[in-house]
Amino acid sequence: MESLRHLYRIGIGPSSSHTMGPQSAAKMYLQRHPDAQAFDVILYGSLAATGRGHMTDVAILRVLEQQAPVEIHWEPHTRLPYHPNAMRFAVREADGSLSDEWIVYSIGGGALSEGPHDAVEHRRIYPLTTMDEIIRWCSETGCSLWEYVEQSEGPEIWDYIRRVWQVMCEAVERGIDHEGVLPGPLGLQRKAPTYYTKAKGYKANLQSSGLVYAYALAVSEENASGGIIVTAPTCGSCGVLPGVLYHLGHNHTFSEERILHALGTAGLIGNLVKYNASISGADVGCQGEVGVASAMAAAAACQLFGGSVHQIEYAAEMGLEHHLGMTCDPVCGLVQIPCIERNAFAAARALDANFYASLSDGQHRVSFDRVVRVMKQTGHDLPSLYKETSEGGLAKL
Repeated sequence: MESLRHLYRIGIGPSSSHTMGPQSAAKMYLQRHPDAQAFDVILYGSLAATGRGHMTDVAILRVLEQQAPVEIHWEPHTRLPYHPNAMRFAVREADGSLSDEWIVYSIGGGALSEGPHDAVEHRRIYPLTTMDEIIRWCSETGCSLWEYVEQSEGPEIWDYIRRVWQVMCEAVERGIDHEGVLPGPLGLQRKAPTYYTKAKGYKANLQSSGLVYAYALAVSEENASGGIIVTAPTCGSCGVLPGVLYHLGHNHTFSEERILHALGTAGLIGNLVKYNASISGADVGCQGEVGVASAMAAAAACQLFGGSVHQIEYAAEMGLEHHLGMTCDPVCGLVQIPCIERNAFAAARALDANFYASLSDGQHRVSFDRVVRVMKQTGHDLPSLYKETSEGGLAKL
């Protein structure tokens, strides 16, 4: 597994797969051809089907047009073998021929790959890559999950996680104070400021739920408007984890250090799914985005409230299990309906999973690792029209 620096990516919304990944690929290709006279780009599969709504073309053009003219082609009905989010970059010569064609895939969370055995960017630093292995290590050493992160990454990882937390908090605070209509043809009004104001007027038990909704909505709405957010594990699911942790940090007075450790554990959960299955909505549906985000937030909350390693694993398992089969069906290809609302509900479900696990002794029949395997198989069994193509489900409205 790679560093958490490549799971928690700081950047602009609305989509890690459709915006961050393609923009990174364009930057890499431009470095290879700084003197090119023209570029030719083909977007395939899911990347083409919803790329306009996700501003994929804008992300690529911002990079390549600095150097030369760019022609973008859309082929939504052509799927390359490895992953539905495929791109082909090429240099267009003066005679119209193409040279140095490069096929690359945006595999979720802003990450890129050239194929099943070739991650483009980063080395693997975690020696243990299943939850069962990590739990055994924790039992043998007496360490916590966040300490496994520190051992693998080095203590300097906390400086980066602190920056991640800062950006998350800023996104929440901008979002709860930002009114108006989100960009795009849906004319969707921002809800976070209203939910925040109304929640403050309720008694404590209802106020807690309302504030979690407001904070998750705030970040998701910032993402939908192209604001600066953190992939957790993706842009489309970026509101869940900060929504939960901002609420706990401000209403239960947990120290920053404990919040950072919780973010480390949450990142480990996301990394396990990314390595053993997928966090790409185009590959496995929304279960790989919002479902994984809920698992991450459940684990983080359980750790903050003093859960054992087994209870934390149980909370994460429930957060993912109860999103199994969730389709990715964005209306108009925008990260708005149903994405934003799903973030709010997944944040609340994460807190429920934490509470349920905390009441238990942590022992249960279905392991986190097994649910990850089931999620991967379920996602691959889903027809493509339910995986970020905007061809089925709610997108048909």
